Amino acid sequence: MKKVGFFRSIHLKLVLIYVLLILIAMQIIGAYFVRQLEATLLKNFETSIQERVDLLAYYLGEEMIKERSTDEEGPTLEDDVKNLLKDFNKTADISEVRVIEGNSLKFLGTSDPYNQGIVGQRTTDKLIWRVIATSDDDGDDVTMIDPQTKNRIWVLVNPIKVDGDVIGAIYLIANVENVYEQMRTINNIFATGTVMSLGITAVLIVLLARTITRPISDMRRQALAMAKGNFSRKVKVYSYDEIGQLAITFNNLTKKLQEAQATTEGERRKLSSVLSYMTDGVIATDRKGRVILINEPAAKMLNVSRETILSTPIVSLLGIEEEYTLDDLLVENESVILNYSTNTKPYVLRANFSVIQKETGFVNGLIAVLHDITEQEKIDMERREFVANVSHELRTPLTTMRSYLEALADGAWKDENIAPNFLEVTQNETERMIRLVNDLLQLSKMDSRDYQLTTEWINFVEFFNRIIDRFELTKNQDVHFERKLLDHAAVVEIDEDKLTQVLDNIISNALKYSPEGGKVTFNMVEQEEQLVISISDEGVGIPKENIEKIFDRFYRVDKARTRKLGGTGLGLAIAKEMVEAHGGNIWADSVEGHGTTISFSLPYVQTEEDDWA
Repeated sequence: MKKVGFFRSIHLKLVLIYVLLILIAMQIIGAYFVRQLEATLLKNFETSIQERVDLLAYYLGEEMIKERSTDEEGPTLEDDVKNLLKDFNKTADISEVRVIEGNSLKFLGTSDPYNQGIVGQRTTDKLIWRVIATSDDDGDDVTMIDPQTKNRIWVLVNPIKVDGDVIGAIYLIANVENVYEQMRTINNIFATGTVMSLGITAVLIVLLARTITRPISDMRRQALAMAKGNFSRKVKVYSYDEIGQLAITFNNLTKKLQEAQATTEGERRKLSSVLSYMTDGVIATDRKGRVILINEPAAKMLNVSRETILSTPIVSLLGIEEEYTLDDLLVENESVILNYSTNTKPYVLRANFSVIQKETGFVNGLIAVLHDITEQEKIDMERREFVANVSHELRTPLTTMRSYLEALADGAWKDENIAPNFLEVTQNETERMIRLVNDLLQLSKMDSRDYQLTTEWINFVEFFNRIIDRFELTKNQDVHFERKLLDHAAVVEIDEDKLTQVLDNIISNALKYSPEGGKVTFNMVEQEEQLVISISDEGVGIPKENIEKIFDRFYRVDKARTRKLGGTGLGLAIAKEMVEAHGGNIWADSVEGHGTTISFSLPYVQTEEDDWA
């Protein structure tokens, strides 16, 4: 996870929030304070001047109604006004005071020594006219900009009244810029105080934010460590407030998660071990039927890769999408047979399905257990075929015997020409059944391992020659024997009776299928750690597709000829069982129309002839 940048951290956000709050609060307070202060200062300024103007108006009224002598040497009204204005204009706030006579609207005097030229002139100021004409007790005022100094000035026109009659007016110009200058000074002081307050607040907020963000940063680092599987770290508790309680709770959560992970890991290992060592295949899906788990046996059974089939629908994985849907599998109580057999290799699986449900009954997934029942199916098929073949092999001679015995019972025994033939056929079928039963008993003993090999060290060359001699003396066919045996002793450890039966069965078959004038070849070859014995005939041969089946029980390439020659179809099957019991192998090679070679091998350790001697 990326480290949180400074400009995106909660630290900066807290500082900005508190600074902005303080700034907004100071601005609101400052705006209200400055507004009220300005109004108060202006009000005090105007009130102070108004009081002085009222006093001046009283004195001017007295002078204006005073009776004056016609003596030219006495002071005139203009002189008295000038004297009054001289005393009045001793403050810096008042720039100029003018006195206007009410009837003539002429200037009687001005406090500005440089503006005495207006005395005696008629005023054209509409503000003065309006005050005199309306007899307003409070007068009138206006604030404007001085065109020369560009400063703000306050103009006050106040009426001069005597006994309620307006006899003149006072026109006052005051310098109000001083008030605004004071306001600017106060604003600067307030701004400076605001900046200092914000600076101090920012420092305090940084310290406060660190006390908040430090445990949060610790918890973040702990969460990252937990995400990587490290539960050993603990968050430091800096206080016992809400954040401290959160840190304590976080540590408790870490401990619980550590215990839960240990438990989960243990269960996971147990489950993984169970799944790994199970011989059955196991597949688990989510609630949508997609594969989320498959063990190695299941992957081998289905010949798929565990990594590539995750999230694959189970019906597609098993190849049953045409017969079943996921809903069908959820309610399937019986086993589903999966037949993946080919023309050359049988392969059958049995699948059992179980639904994964929560306590609420909600379906959370599906479990499929696969069993390889190929051998079981093969055994069942062989068993059925075996029973059918045994029944058929026993029924054929019994039917023949019953027919001939019924004929004899009906009087054929009296016919000297027919009776001996019927008895001979009955005897041959009886012997055939005896051979069949003996062969079946022999196979039964081998299947149940209810027999033991009585082995001894035998010179197989002499042993093989004795058996060939016996067949050569008793054969009633024009078949030539050719021997290609070793010219020295070959000592093997065998059960002589069992190997005699093996060779008898193979040689008997070779004689049966050899044509008149044909040849049977006996061959021995020494190979590394084994002795290979081969018996070849020049018969009709075996089709290529049937070679691997001739060692199966009751399998016969030409059934009609085999029955005619008295075969049971079990000779090579018995030979295979006995050879494999000796630790060897047996196989066949054949070219159709040119004969067949049956070969088998026996464990063999080559020794010097002198040692045997």
